[in-house]
Amino acid sequence: MKGKDTAPIGDTFESFLESEGIREEVYSAAIKRVISWELEEARKATDLTKTAMAEAMQTSRSQVERVLDPENVAVSLDVLSRAALAVGKRLKVELVDAP
Repeated sequence: MKGKDTAPIGDTFESFLESEGIREEVYSAAIKRVISWELEEARKATDLTKTAMAEAMQTSRSQVERVLDPENVAVSLDVLSRAALAVGKRLKVELVDAP
């Protein structure tokens, strides 16, 4: 199929999400999944148990479970910041122009 000009069929994925009215929900879920994954990878890399992470965050182990749960998007920035510090990282939040 080399040399053929293949134009996309239909809308972009982003325009599809927009037309379905779920773009922001999907973006929020994706961001939380990435943050949860990064925190879990950092926790494992430092051999930090969830109990030790909870102690470093001055919170409960169940709160750590919520932070590391990629499906739980209801976690405050304060808690995410403390989780990042517990694994030797820093949380950075940035505003960017909307598409």
